[in-house]
Amino acid sequence: MDYNKTKSNLIFGRHPILEALQADRAFDKIMIAKGSRNEVISQILKLTKANDIPVQFVPVEKLNRVTRKNHQGVLGFAALIPYYSLEDVLSQAYDKGEVPFFLLCDGITDVRNFGAIARTALCAGVHGLVTTLKGTAPINAEAIKASAGALENIPVIKVRFLDKAIDYLIANGLQVIASASQADKYVKDIDWTIPTALIMGAEDHGVSEAALKKVTDVVKIPIMGDFDSYNVSVATGMIVYERLRQL
Repeated sequence: MDYNKTKSNLIFGRHPILEALQADRAFDKIMIAKGSRNEVISQILKLTKANDIPVQFVPVEKLNRVTRKNHQGVLGFAALIPYYSLEDVLSQAYDKGEVPFFLLCDGITDVRNFGAIARTALCAGVHGLVTTLKGTAPINAEAIKASAGALENIPVIKVRFLDKAIDYLIANGLQVIASASQADKYVKDIDWTIPTALIMGAEDHGVSEAALKKVTDVVKIPIMGDFDSYNVSVATGMIVYERLRQL
């Protein structure tokens, strides 16, 4: 992460971090110096665990590189956007009488691709963009810029485990479709007019094997020649367009 681009959302010091957590401020990550132990740190750890906020224990030198101010061994990067729960967003879609459509990002780490996917998702009527707490692109100023502001206007849902999110969506009436080049079916072979969640994987390894074992179906996009894949943000646009075409 480029810390120079995140200092505007930097909060440091034990009590400022604790007070922000107590006020339900969303954080992308909190960093604590190794060996830090006191009552305030204990309270911070209790709240981060309750709210699924990632915590890293790092050498104090790493904190010093982020800020030279008195961080007291703890600092955090407050989220630039609000985060939503999968349960709430899905319930709202059903309550409005709309056909739920979710987009799940599995290991997409490039902020420009993630931002472009968010932009496409907003234009295509996606109800919620699901990503994981770890191993994914940070939702920072660069990602928001790449999304043309879409990340500030579409519900973003961060989950600890993508497989559990898949289970929850299937249990609540959604088909979950993964995009993979080895699929037998094409995008057009799926009925996209029913409640659906689409999983897109990282360009280097695609959708994870764990996710592929849980999905309802797997589809591929037609491709000519010997080249084996599209850019993930482009592929996302092609698939969601098929859904729009079917509606």
